[in-house]
This record gives sequence, C-alpha cells and structure tokens, in this order.
Amino acid sequence: MIIYEVVTEDVAGVLAAEAGGAHRVEFCSALDVGGLTPSIGLVQEAIQCRKHIPIMVMIRPRGGDFCYNETEFNTMLADIDAIKATGADGVVFGILHSDGTVDTARTNQLVLRARPMLVTFHRAFDMTVDPYDALDALIEGGIDRVLTSGQEATAAKGMACIQRLVKQADGRITILAGSGIRPANVQKLVVQTGVQEVHGSAFAKTQSVMTYRNPRLSMGEEGNDEYALQVTDERKIRKMVEVLGRV
Repeated sequence: MIIYEVVTEDVAGVLAAEAGGAHRVEFCSALDVGGLTPSIGLVQEAIQCRKHIPIMVMIRPRGGDFCYNETEFNTMLADIDAIKATGADGVVFGILHSDGTVDTARTNQLVLRARPMLVTFHRAFDMTVDPYDALDALIEGGIDRVLTSGQEATAAKGMACIQRLVKQADGRITILAGSGIRPANVQKLVVQTGVQEVHGSAFAKTQSVMTYRNPRLSMGEEGNDEYALQVTDERKIRKMVEVLGRV
C-alpha cells in the first residue's frame, strides 16, 4: 500500500483528509510561505476532532531559510514540548548550517526532544548542498522520514534524484516524495522511483460566507481576495487514494 499524506492548515482539512481516505496529515499554518508552526489551540482541536488519522505537526518558527539563531532554535524546542503534550503523533522540522549542510547537532537535539513522537525532516532537505550526504546524516541521526522533491521544483522533475535516494535509504529511512504530485502523475512517480509514501495538498477555492464586504482595504497584500478561501477537498483526496490503490 502506498501511503498518502495530506498537508492542511485547519481542522476541517484534517477531517476531510480522514474522510477521503488519506493515511496521514501534515498540519501547519501559513502554507503560502511553505508552512509554519500552527497554534497550540488549533492543534489541540485537531487532535480532539480526528478519529484515528495520524497528525504530524510542523515545527518552523518563521518563513525564509532554515538557518536558525539561538532564540529561534529555543522556540522550536518549546514548540515540540507543547505539541507533544497535545497527543500529536509526530513533528516535522528541518535545520541547516549556512553552508547548506544539515545542522546535525541541533537536529539530534530536536529528535531527542520529540521522542517518542515520529520525526520527519521537511523540504529544508531540498536546500542542502548535497542531498546524498544529507541523507546519510539524517539516517545517522535517527530521523524516521524525509520529505523531498528531489531538489527540484516538483517531484516529477526530481524523479532521478528521488530514485537514487530511495536506493540509498535501503529501508533505513522513509523517502516521502512531495511537491506537484497529482493523480495524473503519481503512478509514474511511484513506479519509477520506488517511493512508498507521497505527500500533497488537495486544495480547492471557496467563497466566504460574509455578506458584508469592505472593498476599500485588504488584510494582506494589496489585491488579495479576502473572501476567497482555500479548503481541503475530500473529493480530490478520494481521487488520489483511488489512483494509488491501482499502483
């Protein structure tokens, strides 16, 4: 069975992922910057509302690069403690040196702090100077899973790298392929690379229920549509699960 992990930002998305047949959720906020740590209240609500689906929570204190100062690192440690207390199944993080290598010392501290939760190293991996050296470092550090697009904009473009990573991993760490994966391309990706887990979103746009709308300002960048909401679409999840069932 190919595992399908769905990334989402809200409790409704967790429930849609579960109802649609997804196998795991990555839970975060601010996906427009690649995902940040969600509020503890939001995580608590998601844990209480889910029936059984495992929830992996993003630990990322800010957008931008993955080279963190001491204050940011301490924030990550504190967030892991708080997430662990909610009953979440795991955490997702990544931390690098300025030269593009994995910050193994602080990664190991985060792993130890997270246990017994599962740990995924996120797409900071795709910003490393050498993904094969980086994978060896993560294996040595006891990371359970690494999310990667094969250091390309999409997993489809990075298939050669992903295939090599799967062979190098040799069952010692799970390679989770993500970025741009759709029902139309997932079968080729799985067959060609040998990955057993894939990661993706299943978003659709819907309109706000607000009947009064102030046209004179925007809470975000100018021109943003404040009333177009991004939601996780259960039907898209079911479609992906259906396709994966045929692989």
